[in-house]
Formats: sequence, structure tokens, C-alpha cells
Amino acid sequence: MTATWTLPERFTYGDHAIAWGVLGEGRPAVLLHGSPFSSLVWRRIAPWLARHRQVFYYDLLGFGQSDKPEADVLHGAQNGLFAALVDYWSVERPDIVAHDFGGSAALRAHLLDGIDYGSLVLIDPVAISPQGSALVQAAKTHQEVFAALPAYIHEAVLRAYISAAVMRRLSEEEMQLYLEPWLTEGGKKAFWRQIAQMDDKYSEEVEGRYGEIRCPVTILWGAGDEFIPLKDGEELAQRIPGAPFTVVPDAKHLVQEDAPEAIIATVLDFWHRR
Repeated sequence: MTATWTLPERFTYGDHAIAWGVLGEGRPAVLLHGSPFSSLVWRRIAPWLARHRQVFYYDLLGFGQSDKPEADVLHGAQNGLFAALVDYWSVERPDIVAHDFGGSAALRAHLLDGIDYGSLVLIDPVAISPQGSALVQAAKTHQEVFAALPAYIHEAVLRAYISAAVMRRLSEEEMQLYLEPWLTEGGKKAFWRQIAQMDDKYSEEVEGRYGEIRCPVTILWGAGDEFIPLKDGEELAQRIPGAPFTVVPDAKHLVQEDAPEAIIATVLDFWHRR
């Protein structure tokens, strides 16, 4: 599936190119990835979902094959981009599957931009403050130091960071998929710039409004998530009335790698019960 995962289309958002693709036919669904990943996280999942929906996927601004501008591209920009894409694709009430910062974008687009969904599946989303691992806190304080690391040290840190997101050991081919966008000089600067941009204020703008969500929601959480603790998932489920909360065993933050079958089964069951 890696060899066939492509983003052949481009959408211009401001002055920036956003890479996207689509699979399947039927009612629309959109997959949103998180940081520091790309739409490649859906490569094992999207083809199965596309048997039941027309599945749109894209690389967030600043990630993957999309442009990486020297600007704030986390919470504050991504919901605006997502709202623009929904309008560009001319889709109404899409079913959303969102992970990490993609979850933040989906929640903000719904609550702040008025984008309606048919349903919302959240997988270890950035949704409850305070946030940020020890690496994030260090990078926020010393961004220029981290951005100036020699290439081999930068790659070593990246490998350790990505490895911490998964329970199983990634193959070298899989690891390279995640490393590649960040190994150029521009990619290195973008990685540390975006790490430093993580700010609780964006979650704080909406986390008091989760009771206003206007569609069915279900939440999945990796039992061993070291990036966003399980207690945040439990808190989020309490704030969204009627949202089932499922803990995925033997999985960390990147459930797409540790247990793609859990995501496929949960999403398809959720869609079919609606």
C-alpha cells in the first residue's frame, strides 16, 4: 500500500499548495492526520473505508507533501484550511476520522467555523489542556538551538520521537516514511518551528464547548499513549455527552501503526449503526 499511496491533487490555500487525494465513491468522509506525521498514517486504513465512502485525505499545511511556510501552522491555521477544503470539495456533512492535531482541526472547524459533520471519530486528539511532552517544552524554550542541531543528531532525535509514538518496532522502510519530510534543511527548521508553536490557547478556545458538538462522536485511545495521556481521553469523553470511549490495548499514540484493524472496525461499525 505504501507504493500506491499518492496525493496527486493540489489545492491552493493562500499562497500555499496543499497535497490531497481521494479514494472510493459514495457519501463523503475525510481523514485528518496529526503531528509530526502525514496522510501516510492512513495508508492501511483508507482503502478499507473507501469500500463504503468517498474518502478524502490530505497533508496538513506544513506537513508531508504540502508546503511548509515559516508561519504558525498548528491549531490556528488548520481549521481554516479544513473549512476551505470542505467548501472546495463541495461535500456536505462529511464523516470525519481525525487523529492528534487533526482532531484539534476538526473540533475547531466544527465549533468555530460552523462546519457540520455526519459523524466524528477522534483518535488520541489534541483536545484537553495542558499539553506538550518534555521534548515539546524544551523545544518551545530553545527552538533555535534545536533547529541548529547537526543533521545526524536531528535524525536521531526524530527517530526516538517517532518510535515513542508506537508500541511495535517500525521497519526501516516505515520509519523512513515518517522521517523523509523532515530531513531536508527546510524540513528540519519546519519540524522544530512547529513543535515550538504548540500552545494551549487554541484548545482553551473550544474545550469548554464540547457539549455543543452537533453530531455523533466516538473516541479511540491508545492504552500506552505517551504523548497524550489516557486521562485526557477519559476527560474528553466526559465532556462530550454520549460519546463512547474505547481504549485500544497494545497501542500507543499512533494507533494507525499499532492497531489499524481497531480503527477500521470501529469506524465501519460506527458508520453502519448511524
